[in-house]
Amino acid sequence: MSAIAVHGHPCFDESSHNSVGRMHISVAPACNIKCRYCHREIGSADNRPGVAYKILSPFEALEAVEKVVSLDKSIQVVAVAGPGDALANEASFKSLKLINERFPSLKKCISTNGLRLAERIDDLVSVGVSTISVTVNAIDPEIGRQFYKRAYLDGRIYREDAFDILAERQIAGIKAAASKGLAVKINTVLVPKLNAEHIEELAKAMHEAGAYLMNIMPLKPLGEMSTYRAPTCLDLEDARHKAEQHILVFRLCKQCRADAVGIPGLEREHGGYNQTLSEILPAVPLYH
Repeated sequence: MSAIAVHGHPCFDESSHNSVGRMHISVAPACNIKCRYCHREIGSADNRPGVAYKILSPFEALEAVEKVVSLDKSIQVVAVAGPGDALANEASFKSLKLINERFPSLKKCISTNGLRLAERIDDLVSVGVSTISVTVNAIDPEIGRQFYKRAYLDGRIYREDAFDILAERQIAGIKAAASKGLAVKINTVLVPKLNAEHIEELAKAMHEAGAYLMNIMPLKPLGEMSTYRAPTCLDLEDARHKAEQHILVFRLCKQCRADAVGIPGLEREHGGYNQTLSEILPAVPLYH
């Protein structure tokens, strides 16, 4: 893992969280798994993962980055964080390639479920990606199968065995990324009475696979998990304490939108909280 990759990344380096900006380019609408807690939306004003006002083409993403960095010198990271899965959309690679050629000094980052991670590692490295967040909610099949409804892979739809396919590929992808020197953060959605007692086992396995950091996030009760209870602050702290027996834990995540721009959670000079591309770049033509 490269220390340079982590330093100055507000979602990997807590010392940078309140001073360094990131830009999420919303170029990845498609997803290859169905999580039971996920509810993706285009055009939504909700401040959460899985939503964006618009979808950018790769060239529009480059134009947006050019305008944003000219306005805001705090921006040091460009990431593909949805609203679907970065690796389920070729536009992610095309966008990052264009941006890396124009802005090689900006850190490039993606978020993924890991289903296609191992097979796309070389492609990610070639477009300048140095940090990866992988959402892993369980390694125990009995627990994991309650998180995922189906997976799409090589023209097939997996249902009962969706978690088994995903879990095997997540571990392979994390190991592959670590072997290339990329910094891997594990994002885990904490669901009380489902995976809360599984966190320590999961953290240990992720560290052994090569992950650098773990981010335990509260469930936002949506989709098929809309009736589930969100964890309390005490639930979260207990889970984080268990996890940090085995791996570094990140505690400042804001669970941002797929088109968030700026310093996470802080107001910006041109106003607003966790602004989006459509709010600060009205001149950029965006499309659905």
